Amino acid sequence: MSDNNVVVAIYDTHEEAEKTVRTLHDAGFDMKELSIVAKNPHAEEHVVGFYNTGDRVAHWGKRGAFWGSIWGMLFGAAFFAIPGLGPVLVAGPLVSWIVAALEGAVVVGGASAIGAGLFSIGIPKDSVLEYEIAIKTDQFLLLVNGTKAEVSRAREIIASTNPAAVHVHSLQGSGEYERELALAKS
Repeated sequence: MSDNNVVVAIYDTHEEAEKTVRTLHDAGFDMKELSIVAKNPHAEEHVVGFYNTGDRVAHWGKRGAFWGSIWGMLFGAAFFAIPGLGPVLVAGPLVSWIVAALEGAVVVGGASAIGAGLFSIGIPKDSVLEYEIAIKTDQFLLLVNGTKAEVSRAREIIASTNPAAVHVHSLQGSGEYERELALAKS
């Protein structure tokens, strides 16, 4: 993460989230610093998609055009089947935050894998809960991380797109996560 700041926006529709990603791209934001996460409520009985380096996704489900364009724009992507949330698609650096949190072998406080990833970088528990509820209710999370100035500029752009909610977090480290992780392991 660059300079430990992140802005998190919640969108009601994939069209709003995608438009904002394109607006940020057009404004010159580094796409490697953006993440998006959403539940796929339309994951039919068959697989939503496969991804291997150099390959194409075989099937995306009903939001195929959205995920196809996002998957291509953002750095890193994954599909998770998360108990309590269901099938979740994630693109951007949030993927590595989730994996790093899960490699710690403990998901703190009953958080989902998404929540553990967010909490591990220093997002407060109450905000993590809000973001998990947003995902559960079929909303989309958009995260932009960077320096204080970059995040401030991203927040201005995001606010102009009328998200359902927008929050800025100054991530002063993950001390609370580390403390809870140590307690959980003892």
